[in-house]
Amino acid sequence: MTKSARIQSRLRTKALRVLTLTVTKLAAQRYISKLFTYSSGTILCLNFCIKFGDPVTLSEANTLRFIGRHTSVPVPKDHHAFTHHGRTYILIERIRGETIAKRWHSFSDASKSVIFSQLKQIVQELRSVPCQTNGVSDVGRGPIHDYRLQTSSWGPFRTITDFHLSLRNNVTLQSLELPNLLSPAAILDMKRLITFHKSGPHRPVLTHGDLSSLNILIRDNTVVGIIDWDTAGWLPYYWEYTAAWHTNHQNYFWQNEVGNFLDVQEKELSMENLRRTYFGEF
Repeated sequence: MTKSARIQSRLRTKALRVLTLTVTKLAAQRYISKLFTYSSGTILCLNFCIKFGDPVTLSEANTLRFIGRHTSVPVPKDHHAFTHHGRTYILIERIRGETIAKRWHSFSDASKSVIFSQLKQIVQELRSVPCQTNGVSDVGRGPIHDYRLQTSSWGPFRTITDFHLSLRNNVTLQSLELPNLLSPAAILDMKRLITFHKSGPHRPVLTHGDLSSLNILIRDNTVVGIIDWDTAGWLPYYWEYTAAWHTNHQNYFWQNEVGNFLDVQEKELSMENLRRTYFGEF
């Protein structure tokens, strides 16, 4: 890179940072906020989207760049990401479209079929990206991030076995032989869960981690954007399905739809439900 190009790059970075901080400040003003679309740490302004606040991490910006380099999956372009006074800001492209959650019940069966076909291709493309780790992590091999977790970040884990062990609070077959207050039925459930965790593929796959109807943008019958990649990373093969199935209160209808674009994994789902019964949501 020439000296002139470096100077231009620095000036552009500074300008984007100033723009991000200025818009964020203006959006918080009572009378000016009406100029922006502002909701729970996200501001839409012209062709930009600003994400900021405690749940936002630089990892998401890194994921957007990674997906953009390795796939043709429609994701927002990352313009700039930085931390300022302890708060993280991500300035990304604003994709014009509506969430599936908003439009789904107005679509015909034929339109839904077209959308499912596109989503299948997107998932297949994610799965085709060569695995870059044996463990569970974000795309950069750092901690995974998920607002549904008890902590803001988790891991990384050297292996999927380590990840599963953490999911069940370090309960093992050996620890179940020690004196405890569990009922015989609970002990049997734990043993079933541990057996499941020890079986199956032990290589992670590239996973979005929250393919809810709120994170898929459509325009007409076309999927134009997959958003909110903060939960993405290298995760067990079943995680995409079970995470998409366990929805929030705005998204319950999606439980009946995820099997139309993700491989249905009933056993894995039943095991996840069992784990959640004893160890909580995540």
